[in-house]
Amino acid sequence: MTTAPSPAPPQLDTSVARVDLSDQTFKQLIDGQLVEGATSQPVRDPATGEVIATAPVADEKQADDAYLGAARAFGEWQNTTVEERSRILHQLAQRIEARREEISRIITLETGKPAASADGDVDSALIWMRHIADLRLDPEVVRDDEDSRIEIHRKPIGVVLGIIPWNFPFFQTIYKVAPALLAGNTIVIKPAPTTPLNAMLIGEMLQDLVPAGVVNVVGDGGDLGPYLTAHKKVDKISFTGSTVAGRKVMASSAETLKRVVLELGGNDGAVVLDDADVSKVAKGIFEWAFWNSGQVCINIKRIFVHASQYDEFCDEFARLATDAKVGHGLDPDTEYGPVQNPKQLEAAKKALEIAARDGKIIAGGDVFDGPGYFVQLTVVRDIDHASPLVAEETFAPVRAIVKYDDLDEVIEQVNGTEYGLGNSVWGTDVERATRVAQRLESGTVWVNTHCAVLPDVPFGGRKQSGLGVEFGMEGLLEFTDTSVLHIVKKSD
Repeated sequence: MTTAPSPAPPQLDTSVARVDLSDQTFKQLIDGQLVEGATSQPVRDPATGEVIATAPVADEKQADDAYLGAARAFGEWQNTTVEERSRILHQLAQRIEARREEISRIITLETGKPAASADGDVDSALIWMRHIADLRLDPEVVRDDEDSRIEIHRKPIGVVLGIIPWNFPFFQTIYKVAPALLAGNTIVIKPAPTTPLNAMLIGEMLQDLVPAGVVNVVGDGGDLGPYLTAHKKVDKISFTGSTVAGRKVMASSAETLKRVVLELGGNDGAVVLDDADVSKVAKGIFEWAFWNSGQVCINIKRIFVHASQYDEFCDEFARLATDAKVGHGLDPDTEYGPVQNPKQLEAAKKALEIAARDGKIIAGGDVFDGPGYFVQLTVVRDIDHASPLVAEETFAPVRAIVKYDDLDEVIEQVNGTEYGLGNSVWGTDVERATRVAQRLESGTVWVNTHCAVLPDVPFGGRKQSGLGVEFGMEGLLEFTDTSVLHIVKKSD
């Protein structure tokens, strides 16, 4: 008996992009100086696996220097006017505008995302920074009578550590730096080891805009994080990353009672009601399920469709995945890029194995043969919600569609997870969809859209998806401590 050979993995042409950044030097910003690292590391294009640049890596001595510089600078910086801080942020926005093409190209080469998506990251960073720059932390008067006046003031916390993930290295660096500075704090930024270049670029642009030590950027080879988070000189940590890493950050903050904001993992559900317009809804969910090749905490990762529309939805969703153009981000036709690093590729392969074991793959199902870390957009149907592909966060372009009959039961399934970042409900009857949305347990619930984050709307998670919020006035307040001023007008 002979066994038929396994089909060959699909091929992908990435020859469009034999590109590197060898003509550019990237340095850390430490206490006002652009400096080399104690060591260095290669940065690879995830679409080719090739080295595109060399990035500096700090040791503990350089981390100490960054913290000492930030602590020293805080003494003066906290006393600058909010108008001066706002002016600096607007100047940084102007510099970003002038270099937006360069920045977008580096985003694509570091992360693998398509050029249009990288352009969107730059646009979002500018929108967020300009919005934050125009916010004000005016005192709030809570009592003013003949006996006393009581005011609530918001004071800067001190030295902030901003820990940046690899999926949005430019945008997330900006939206941590901007509120930290506007509130009067100083900051040390630690980018992810695989995507450090954008943060280095921001440090370069800020070097002569802020006093020495106000902003610092230190490279990490993968082992500096615990030293930075436990350091006695840091007063607040703003962390974006996985739930597992977030728990470690919180534990390291306990000894000195550091303030923490944690934006962590998610396993967002999308509930498709029985009155939904299938073709329209499938397209909307597809966009947010596979955004950034499925590597976003707020991606739709679990799709629940009523039995009456299940087959039609699965067919349309699979068609969208099959028709999508996967390739190098510098190819103008590319819609979806690679996963970002070898570790993510291995996670994707595991997800594909589970998909084949627990369900029926109706689109994709394989990795691409050749250089880079490319995975087919994969859709799985006829799978139970208890499968790890559904029950756990899948940070890869692999999505499962679960059939349901009873609405109360599916709400229980959506809520039955340790995560609570976001969810969405999709249907024609908006009032009914809204009632369902109000029963879902997450920091944000959208109706007929997903991931519609805005600079003036707070964003954060419930349960194991985080602590505190980012964005909006509430996000700015996270970079401050409350100080009450109580004035007695009459003395005895």
